[in-house]
Amino acid sequence: MCGRYASARKRIELLEEFRVERDRVAESLQPDYNVAPTKAVYSVLTRGTRGSQAEPEAPPAGAARTAAARPDVARELRVVRWGLVPYWAKDPKIGSRLINARAETVDSKPAFRQAFKRRRCLLPADGYYEWQQPDGRESDSPGGKKQPYYIFREDGGPLAFAGLYEFWRDKDLPDDHERAWLWTAVIITTSAPDDLGKIHDRMPMVIQPDRWQEWLDPAASDPADLMALLAPAASIGLTSYPVSTAVNSVRNNGPELTQRVDPGLLGPDSVPGAPSARSSRSRSAASQAISGSVPDKLF
Repeated sequence: MCGRYASARKRIELLEEFRVERDRVAESLQPDYNVAPTKAVYSVLTRGTRGSQAEPEAPPAGAARTAAARPDVARELRVVRWGLVPYWAKDPKIGSRLINARAETVDSKPAFRQAFKRRRCLLPADGYYEWQQPDGRESDSPGGKKQPYYIFREDGGPLAFAGLYEFWRDKDLPDDHERAWLWTAVIITTSAPDDLGKIHDRMPMVIQPDRWQEWLDPAASDPADLMALLAPAASIGLTSYPVSTAVNSVRNNGPELTQRVDPGLLGPDSVPGAPSARSSRSRSAASQAISGSVPDKLF
């Protein structure tokens, strides 16, 4: 699974690194070193300006099945809520349970299969956290004496998690209300190889830059072709080290959460420097429109 990650890059950095053509962010998010489900996160996707808000317009008749065939299609940066709410859901609370989608079944599960065909995205991250039992056994329930690890690119570059995004219409609000449509997303996970598999047997699916365009193309809808983009994960270029269990609580936030600690020191006191700070992510109008409540402790 992927239950926590760090996203601290500035908006202008993401616009450049992901070659974004349209900035759809009303107000920048603050750096977040403890991103948890239901929080507001950045998402990179490809959409057109025509058609309804709920669906991109289909390519012109006879056009090649590529986003490049439509002059109004462009790569965008948007803010979404982590935890996918299917368009058919009666209650948006379901999103808190749909934070991950397994790569092996993402094309067939009812909650994800339509978004997999048409609404794929990238979720930028600086790194992510996984938890390991002291004896080396991986666990889906980090907490207690389990050791958190921070996993990131050795060269300091961004990770691009494979994701899906979806729209949910709040029928209690008028069409012109700013929160009439809820934008949400899910992270696709895959089996973790090599040394990463010793920490946890699953990891976020990372899409390499040379496949971003294919993954984001809304006109590409053949499940077989799309599944081919979800190649077996490789840990090349990734590294990891133990960090403080202060990351277990979403109330803690700050760059010290990503700093290396002695694996024998599991408590918050093992964090280098000052004690971890409370979350600094602002509850701006933009984030309030797409974010929900976050439990104090996820695990």
